[in-house]
Amino acid sequence: MQVNSAGDTVAGEKNPFTPKAFLNRYWDKEIRNGLPKPSFLFSKASPLTTVEAASFAKLAAGNTLSTRLPEFCSVANLLCIPEVAQSLEKHDKDGSFAVYGDKNFTNYGTSRPGGVDSFKNYSDGANIPVNDFRRYSRNSAGHEESFTSYATEGNVVDQSFHTYGAGATGGAGEFKQYTDETNVPNLVFSSYSDNANGRTQSFNSYTENGNAGEQSFSSYGKNGNGPTEEFTSYGTSSNVVGSGFSNYAETSNAGNDSFKGYGVDMNNPTNTFSNYANGGNGDIQTFSTYREKANVGADSFTSYAKSSNAAKIGFNNYGKSFNEGTDTFTSYAKTSTGETKVDFKGYGVNNTFKEYSKEGVSFAKYTNVSSSLTASFKEKKNTVVEGNLVKKWVEPGKFFREKMLKEGTVMPMPDISDKLPKRSFLPRSILAKLPFSTSKIDEMKRLFKASDNGSMEKMMRDSLGECERVPSRGETKRCVGSIEDMVDFATSVLGRNVVVRTTQNLNGSKKSVMVGRVIGINGGKVTRSVSCHQSLFPYLLYYCHSVPKVRVYQADLLDPKTKDKINQGIAVCHLDTSDWSASHGAFMSLGSGPGQIEVCHWIFENDMSWTVAD
Repeated sequence: MQVNSAGDTVAGEKNPFTPKAFLNRYWDKEIRNGLPKPSFLFSKASPLTTVEAASFAKLAAGNTLSTRLPEFCSVANLLCIPEVAQSLEKHDKDGSFAVYGDKNFTNYGTSRPGGVDSFKNYSDGANIPVNDFRRYSRNSAGHEESFTSYATEGNVVDQSFHTYGAGATGGAGEFKQYTDETNVPNLVFSSYSDNANGRTQSFNSYTENGNAGEQSFSSYGKNGNGPTEEFTSYGTSSNVVGSGFSNYAETSNAGNDSFKGYGVDMNNPTNTFSNYANGGNGDIQTFSTYREKANVGADSFTSYAKSSNAAKIGFNNYGKSFNEGTDTFTSYAKTSTGETKVDFKGYGVNNTFKEYSKEGVSFAKYTNVSSSLTASFKEKKNTVVEGNLVKKWVEPGKFFREKMLKEGTVMPMPDISDKLPKRSFLPRSILAKLPFSTSKIDEMKRLFKASDNGSMEKMMRDSLGECERVPSRGETKRCVGSIEDMVDFATSVLGRNVVVRTTQNLNGSKKSVMVGRVIGINGGKVTRSVSCHQSLFPYLLYYCHSVPKVRVYQADLLDPKTKDKINQGIAVCHLDTSDWSASHGAFMSLGSGPGQIEVCHWIFENDMSWTVAD
């Protein structure tokens, strides 16, 4: 158990009215076993002083906290999206930005004749970068732009381009390594290359290896004349990402668009194309390896190539999903005219086609929903898919069997580091006065100054959705924004004689470790625990839940070579997996299916497990 005398530091708080001092007294009142206080949990308590807490509580009660939001976010250690003021700088000459970020370009490269602008290492490795380009390269002629490394390895990235290349003639725009390996990005392109003439745009390595987040292109290439657009590697190996293309190449003339490697090896993606190439004339649209080897997810094409003339549209290797997802085509090539041709080669699992043109549409190889891609996986016939591709979606060691928790076992340890921004809990005096429900999302947006459809709104909606979700069978759940609320929930489930544990440190993360001495919590018997996992929210918010039939273990972790102890891990083994999805990552990496095996996992950094004290 990771405890320390840091609790003594809290206990020694000089001012008895601070949030930390109140928490210390509350803990002693509710948990009466006399065990040392857990330093890792108390370190997340609100850092506000007595005066600050009283002042902000008064503002919250009067619904005026937003008037002092920057100060509140700073002193309370919250996550708030910074406001980027409009830039009045003029950019009428070639620009080369080597290291740059957090800038609102209001009028960049407008009506430029020729010239080259380049951005290298733009917002790379930044935490909560916010960038906004408005009227970028608008009405330019022969102008070229290059983004070499844009927001790579960023955390909670919020990037927007408005009217990019609108009305431009000739020239080219290139994006290389666009937001690769980002965590929870929110990327928006509005009015991209609309009304452009003979312009070339290319995206190489677009949001590869990303985690969660959303990307959207609205009004892409609308009314373009002879444009060429290319996505070489879009969203490859990304995890639970959402992509939306609306009004793509609508009423364009002689356009040439190609997607190569779109959504390959994605895990549970949601891709939506609306009004794709509608009313186009003589366009050529090509998708190569679309969503190939992806795992579950959902794709929707609505109003695809409607009323187009003499268009050529091809899908090669469409949707050969590793596990069956949901694919929906509605109004496909409807009322198209002339020599419009639609060609599918190697079409994977599909659920429904509605209202597609009966002429000019060919399927070279169609695999319907009754095919057995999932069954072939279960039978382990494809060792390449089972091995290499699973590693892309499920990190080795993320899930393991209970028998692995035996002294002397060498096993991979996943990356257990906390990827979310550092934040603190709020004191109850403030938390109780703040709105917290999907029905009050407008109030929450005003409070935290969240823009419509921006990163802040999305993160709040996603977390609220999980908090408001109906519990699964046997589950008891609650979202908590204060340590006091967490204590209340844990004791309501387990009683007052409780202890909270987490994995001690990050040593061994992303490496192989040897299991040393193993202790079964509560005698290694089937027990009940409360696990708390972080949610992405302005203040520190935990999703705490209790599920029946688990065993909890504490294990010494050793360096496999020196046999020295490097860490102490906390593992939870779920004995009843009957309600889990068949596509759950645990079954992908371990084989088997719901209810057939137990599944164990480590408690990651800043997550925790509560049990009855031994």
